[in-house]
Amino acid sequence: MTVHFIGAGPGSADLITVRGRDLLARCPVCLYAGSVVSPALLQHCPPGARLVDTAPLDLEAIEAEFVRAHEAGLDVARLQSGDLSVYSATAEQVRRLRRRGIPYTLTPGVPAFAAAAAQLGVELTVPELAQSVVLTRMPGRASAMPPGEKIAAFAATGATLAIHLAIQSIDRIVAELTPYYGPSCPVAVVVRATWPEELILRGTLADIQARVAAAKPERMALILVGPALAAEDFSESALYSVDYRRRFRGAEGA
Repeated sequence: MTVHFIGAGPGSADLITVRGRDLLARCPVCLYAGSVVSPALLQHCPPGARLVDTAPLDLEAIEAEFVRAHEAGLDVARLQSGDLSVYSATAEQVRRLRRRGIPYTLTPGVPAFAAAAAQLGVELTVPELAQSVVLTRMPGRASAMPPGEKIAAFAATGATLAIHLAIQSIDRIVAELTPYYGPSCPVAVVVRATWPEELILRGTLADIQARVAAAKPERMALILVGPALAAEDFSESALYSVDYRRRFRGAEGA
């Protein structure tokens, strides 16, 4: 018996990986986060599968479902939104499985920041403008931020910021970022990227607060900040330059 953690992707049911889909199709038990996972994904589960919505469950109840399946010798598909590597609460579930000696695997999914960038039609790293993406969040009830992880410290680098689960802190975010990026810096708020009800708010640090106040987006929003979001006048990468010599495109006759 194995518990298979599967990244369900950002919302759209066809953005799950082939591996994730195939695992769903063969697991007789599926634990899924009903509040953030598209119900269309459950169509991949085998007929008669035990489907458990974990949205109303605490960690102890989820662990009990793992133990129940383990004792019955039934593989579990643990379907979670986005990608498992960030803000997924996978670590605490895996720790409990390790303590009990229950095998598990991890299958990655499309992360929210990648889906948001695709919906915006932008690249988050642009030559000589931004070459780093910082995935972060603001302090909240779920967990505090480590002392050294301040949004202002990340802003000082000039990197593209992908701020998760922080729409309720938009005023503070604007106040802390404006001294580093300037009021004209592009901002995009993407709510439920790739879902049918997707909402995109575009603006700048100067006006995004007003746009958010007017739209009143829910908490499932990703805030992207940085000059790469509206880059037009930038240097092209040397990688595809006619003068650039590399392994697969060397000098003629080499």
